[in-house]
Order: sequence, then C-alpha cells, then structure tokens
Amino acid sequence: MLEWTFLGTSAGSPSRTRNVSSLALRLPQRSEWWLFDCGEGTQHQLLRMPHLRLSQLTRIFVTHLHGDHFYGLPGLLASRGLALGGESNVTIHGPDGLGRWLNMTLRMTGNRPAYPIVNDVIAPGWSLSEYGFKVDVCPTEHRTESYAYRIREADNPGAFDIEKAIADGLPSGRLFGQLKAGEVVTLPDGRVIDGSDYVGETKRGRMTVYTGDTRPSDAIVSFATGADLLIHEATFHSSEQAQAEKSAHSTSLEAANVALRACVKELVLTHFSSRYDADTAHPGIDGLLRNAHTVFPNTRLATDFQRFSIQRPDSI
Repeated sequence: MLEWTFLGTSAGSPSRTRNVSSLALRLPQRSEWWLFDCGEGTQHQLLRMPHLRLSQLTRIFVTHLHGDHFYGLPGLLASRGLALGGESNVTIHGPDGLGRWLNMTLRMTGNRPAYPIVNDVIAPGWSLSEYGFKVDVCPTEHRTESYAYRIREADNPGAFDIEKAIADGLPSGRLFGQLKAGEVVTLPDGRVIDGSDYVGETKRGRMTVYTGDTRPSDAIVSFATGADLLIHEATFHSSEQAQAEKSAHSTSLEAANVALRACVKELVLTHFSSRYDADTAHPGIDGLLRNAHTVFPNTRLATDFQRFSIQRPDSI
C-alpha cells in the first residue's frame, strides 16, 4: 500500500484545528516511511499516528527554508534518539543551508543523537532512486529557493501466464524466466517464442507530486502531468488573488487549474491560511473547496491526520 498521511495542513502558523506543514509517505511492503516537510510540532502530531513509528523514519525531504516547513526538525530528531526513536541513519534532503542550520542548532543545544544524520543538498536536476521509486525535484515560484517533489514508482511487469506456457508445451525452468522478462527465445525444435505473448499488460507505477509553496507555473504543470495525485498548496481563496500574488502563494482556483492542465487523476489541497478556520468574514475552508470544484471536480481538502491511499493502475 502506498499511503500518504497529512500531519499538518496550515500555512505559516497553526490554527486550532491544523498544524503547520508536514506529511508522511509509507512505502509499500517496507517497514519504513519518509517525511515531507517538518513544521514545528510535527513530533506531537506523530503521537496520534501509531502507524508511523519514529524508529522507522529513514528520509526527510524539505521543500524550502521557511520555518513552517522545517522548524520541527530538531525536536523530532532528538525524540527519535530517545525512547521513541531508533539507531538507523536518517537522511535529510533540502536546499543549501538546511544542513548547516540543523548542525549548528543541535550543537548549540548539546543534542547529539546516537544515530547518523546525513545531510543531502538538493538542486535542479537532483534525483534519488530507491526501492523501485524515483524522487526528483522541480524549482517552484516562491520567495526563496523552493522545490516540488515528484515520487514515481517503477512500472511493474505483467503477470506471466504459466498455464498458457504449459499448454503450448514449453519446457519450464530457465525458459520461463526468459519469457517472463519478455525475451525472444529459440527452442531446440526450431520454434521461436516471443515472451511478450505470455506476459500480461505492464502495470504503471503510481506517481505523486507535492508542490510545497508556490505560485502556479508552467514548470509545475509539466512536472505533474499524468500524476495519480497532485498535492498542491492552496493558501488563499480566489477572492484574495492580490494577496496570493504578493506572498508568492496559490489560490485554490489556481491549484485546480494546474491539476486540469496537468491531467492529474486527483487533486488534494493543503497549506491553508489560518484565516479560513477562524474568521467568518472570509469564505471559510469549504469555500476553498467550492472554488476548486468549479474547475477540477475531483478535488479534496486535506485535514490533519487524514490518510490517502493510491492504488496501482491496472495497466499502462
């Protein structure tokens, strides 16, 4: 199961119902998970999510160096080294400067986790391949160096039709392995066997794009094209377009237009200004969803502690 858990969905500062940015990705068939952004208080949110054990956290991906996306790192890493944590490596991926800030903070506070912390600087063209997934980045349009992340699963070969192979009198063993790999094989009796005749349709890998903070852009549209899930910031309602442009954020209507242009399957909005939870003079959080639905009906609003699973498509 490929599952996302939202740990914080508020922009800038927390509200009574939402913490600041953080979301977790559980990898299928593995006892580990990855964290994307780590706003202040993320470790508190994890206490309510027993399926996400700190000892099984292996990678943290930070979109940009605004505090609501990374101030939670020192506390979370400290807790991981205590009773709640583990001893395995944690690799932190983020823009230049994140590693220096974190190392200085840990040193100044006398915090020396017993496990290795590896700092990895991301930049345009950066990518990572692990466990059949490829993670790459796209620069976004924000007030500081900022990146969107794309997590793409490798395609899965179709199932090998053993019954058909046996019915056609093909000898089992090494030959079946060759045919399953799609090879063309010549048998001792002269028959030429094409492995593709015995393998079902390839199952396309799942793909998610998480934008972090950004204005809508052609680059993001291209980066997210064909995604199963687009997680896009929607800090403002379209009635506050000027504020969105001034602060280099997106409205929910703009996020919906990105999803429509990118032909994604589903859009999940996050990173909402706390004004929509607290101030009835504004359209309210449901107003952001109605705003997006006018352009892209298959849109949902993320809430803290919500979990989203992505099923593997049937075929390419």
